[in-house]
Amino acid sequence: MAISLSIVGRPNVGKSTLFNRLLGKRTAIVNNSPGVTRDFQEGKSETLGMSFKVVDTAGWDTRPVNELEESIFRMTRKAVDKSSALLFVVDARSGILPIDLEISQSLRKQNIPVILVANKAESRIQDSFETDVLNLGWGEPAYVSAEHGTGISNLLDQIQHCLRSFPLEEDNSVDLSQTDPEDNENDFDIPRHRPIKIAVIGRPNAGKSSLINQIIGDERLLTGETPGITRDAISIPTSWEGTEVDIYDTAGMRRKSRVVDEIEKESVSEGLKAIRFSDIVIVLIDATSPLDTQDLRIADLTEKEGRGVVVAINKWDLIKDKKAKQSDLQHKIETSLPQLKGIKLIFVSARYKRGLKALWREVQAIHEIWNKRIPTGELNKWLEHMVYKHPPPAVAGKRIKLRFISQINTRPPSYVLKCSQLKSLPTSYKRYLVNGLRNRFGLRGTPIRLLLRNH
Repeated sequence: MAISLSIVGRPNVGKSTLFNRLLGKRTAIVNNSPGVTRDFQEGKSETLGMSFKVVDTAGWDTRPVNELEESIFRMTRKAVDKSSALLFVVDARSGILPIDLEISQSLRKQNIPVILVANKAESRIQDSFETDVLNLGWGEPAYVSAEHGTGISNLLDQIQHCLRSFPLEEDNSVDLSQTDPEDNENDFDIPRHRPIKIAVIGRPNAGKSSLINQIIGDERLLTGETPGITRDAISIPTSWEGTEVDIYDTAGMRRKSRVVDEIEKESVSEGLKAIRFSDIVIVLIDATSPLDTQDLRIADLTEKEGRGVVVAINKWDLIKDKKAKQSDLQHKIETSLPQLKGIKLIFVSARYKRGLKALWREVQAIHEIWNKRIPTGELNKWLEHMVYKHPPPAVAGKRIKLRFISQINTRPPSYVLKCSQLKSLPTSYKRYLVNGLRNRFGLRGTPIRLLLRNH
């Protein structure tokens, strides 16, 4: 079992800021408002010759007042139960509050090693704080400023000392968060042992978190009828039908004009980042809601980012006239997204775990297409046929000549076409060639890049 270090404490003491500091990158959303973090988030820290998992948890609330707060607290306790050790964070500015004492008492029952951290200690603290913090019973705290990096080296020494008793496991996985997505597009020889990176995106309340919970077989993510529960883009390594995958749960994406809250803006930004770092994007659409222009914008954005696209229709169990609804959705998708012509709709029910095998087969199929390479000889035979069937136009009495085509990249499939009078080739003819490539070589559900070069 991998070493897991969870960061716990009451709301707004700087847990997410400390999480980002330990990972050495900005992963969790940070805001001065309490309760920003909801789902617990995991990341890998490599420091002082050690590799361990760090978990950012929601603010510990011992008296939840509604169902959502109760669910958030349950998720935090779940993360604590799986931890090897804990970082108990208190606020050195505001001092020790009654809730800190309650949390301390709860943690003492867990029989898990605890490192006490006094955050926001960059300036002079209250004279009574040193006495109050010792009353928690965890000894002298590590005084840090997660925001400014002060005291972090001392904290890392304490973490190293605490985790030294745990057996370290060798980690052979690839840390894809450190990978530039542009690198993916310039290498035909992608390691096949690498997990498939999948982002699930869509409008609020489409059922993204519920779908992922069913895929991984665990109530890992918060769900509920209230839109906007998910905030961070949570990456979950798991196995789907025997294949290693990393699945990103993302916040719901509303129209830009409706997004005014700073936290929601950051949530959407994290979702866009998840798209850029993914291989395949599942665009999840609510079958009970009319197909909105925002659904189409999300799918179009995914295509522009060069990711493989799978469109899944959720809540299919609630549709009575399935045949009519299916025909209507297929028509709207095909007419509104010609750049993804031939895309196949997958109908699922996250609530009843229906359609997940079909969804996985489609993810696999699109991933193979997205990585597909076509031999140059086949491409040029195809080009000859396309020109014979529909020759390019003549300009000033001189016909444009298409001389040679070759594939230069995968992920997505990208081609270079050498031709004469480059600037005169109409956009409509380029579209004719792209559609021809898609139809002839079965390139559905993936963007196609066709670059023109003078020859």
